[in-house]
Amino acid sequence: MQELRQLADDIQSELMFIMSQTQRSVKASLSVVELTVAIHHVFHSPLDKILWDMEDQTYPHKLLTGRRPLMHKSRTQDDLSSYTCRSEFDPLGSGHGCNSISSGLVARDIKGKRDRIVAVISNETTMAGQVYEAMSNAGYLDSNMIVILNDSHHSLLPKLEQVPKASINALSSTLSKLQSSKIFRKFREFAKVLTKKIGRGMHEWAAKVDEYARGMVGPPGSTLFEELGLYYIGPVDGRNIEDLVCVLREVASVNSTGPVLVHVITKEDDNVEDNQMSKPSDENHEGPIDTDSLQSKSRPQTYSDFFVEALITESKKDKDIVVVHAGMGTEPSFLKLKDKLQDSFFHVGMAEQHAVTFSAGLSCGGLKPFCIIPSAFLQRAYDQVVHDVDRQKVPVRFVITSAGLVGSDGAAQSGPFDITFMSCLPNMIVMAPSDEVELARMVKTAVHIDDRPNCLRAHSVLAKMGIDVTVADARFCKPLDIELVRMLCKNHKFLVTVEEGSIGGFGAHVAQFISLDGLLDAGIKWRPITLPDNYIEGALPEDQLALAGLTGNHIAATALNLLGRTRDALLLMC
Repeated sequence: MQELRQLADDIQSELMFIMSQTQRSVKASLSVVELTVAIHHVFHSPLDKILWDMEDQTYPHKLLTGRRPLMHKSRTQDDLSSYTCRSEFDPLGSGHGCNSISSGLVARDIKGKRDRIVAVISNETTMAGQVYEAMSNAGYLDSNMIVILNDSHHSLLPKLEQVPKASINALSSTLSKLQSSKIFRKFREFAKVLTKKIGRGMHEWAAKVDEYARGMVGPPGSTLFEELGLYYIGPVDGRNIEDLVCVLREVASVNSTGPVLVHVITKEDDNVEDNQMSKPSDENHEGPIDTDSLQSKSRPQTYSDFFVEALITESKKDKDIVVVHAGMGTEPSFLKLKDKLQDSFFHVGMAEQHAVTFSAGLSCGGLKPFCIIPSAFLQRAYDQVVHDVDRQKVPVRFVITSAGLVGSDGAAQSGPFDITFMSCLPNMIVMAPSDEVELARMVKTAVHIDDRPNCLRAHSVLAKMGIDVTVADARFCKPLDIELVRMLCKNHKFLVTVEEGSIGGFGAHVAQFISLDGLLDAGIKWRPITLPDNYIEGALPEDQLALAGLTGNHIAATALNLLGRTRDALLLMC
């Protein structure tokens, strides 16, 4: 055990050093160091499958699985992804959370394998419905898998942090070890089988006695997991390696007793990073930690800042404006919006599906909801967008953040598909501002559109083409400005559409119109420039644009090819 404790200390020091050199956020990972060490000590990855639900707690796992050198690189194209990606030690990638339990069910059993399946979830992902759907299915199937709930006492919804939490003491530690013991669990399974043979009434009575007894000694909410069919063990001190190893080893030693949930308390210390950063040096590395690089710096204004200012201005004029926000909720601009709107601001955390239907209900109640969701997360709520909003022509104003390429956050958090999947809906209006002034105007326009949904997509239109061309700001993807397109086609020989979105988006709408309008027959040559038909991994924004073929040189080369100047186009790309 002493060696395991030393390993945990070394990992914590390594994470602090990595943070000082690369600006990676390691706070969540620091809280699960002991838990990760215990998991890898008891289970044998990659033979046993360890599935992580949230990417921000996986850095210790990556350090223990041979990826330490990559973690010392800055967040650029060739560094280690912040998220788990399919690899030897990660059976399935995770970027949006909630998928670990679902992905760990059944496949092993059908294949007749005997490896252990361990799904690590966080209390943040338990806000989403998929987690409970998966738990219910695991309980119904009586799947032999282990679910570890990493309870950091941190919630995306501040009010949830005020409710009573499970506490750790000597009694809870003893009870957790008893619950997880092989003898106790086998006796419990024997009792279940015996009461079933006696009769249904006896079996149901015994089950109720078991439920009440465990509810009396368990923390608040523990019976919920039992109702879903998971055998609850906990709470366990997530900073006590001895207890963690003891409980996990006992859980791993019993076969075919159904799914087990181990409740681990790993409360994050809000001051841990500040305390660590105050240390002048790191004994495991040569030279001091660069604490200056960790100090907060002035933040340049973003599109989100301008949007928030515009919405606050409109909300002062119209008291019916309300905001529903799904996501992390820690962005400075949206914290400001929450402060200004007070009771008209609703943050729902990782509950995107609820956010959309909630917004629809607010609209039906006579309010004017702005539903703010990152592009990648809106994908999970598309059914609600179609069924609860667009089909019924409910005026919900979707504000899609993190659209297009998102730099070092990579493919898991990028939003290249929103133009395509939003503009194909019959009643949807899709707007894309090219600068801050247009963004403010579109917010005002959205307030006054009260008969259908609309979608704000923030991304910049390329200003410099590299050749003498007409640059037209389309503004609306849907409805398409057909007069603008018709005028451009009649006054030019070539038309190039540029968008930071996937195939099937703005360019496809333009192509359909100029084809049906006969403009292609009139001789206009059209070329679309979109994101390539593949996922672009994390890199610096300028590197991502180069990979996507959306730089000024790429666009200029397309124009030169249309002009028949192929040699110049090739030279431009050299």
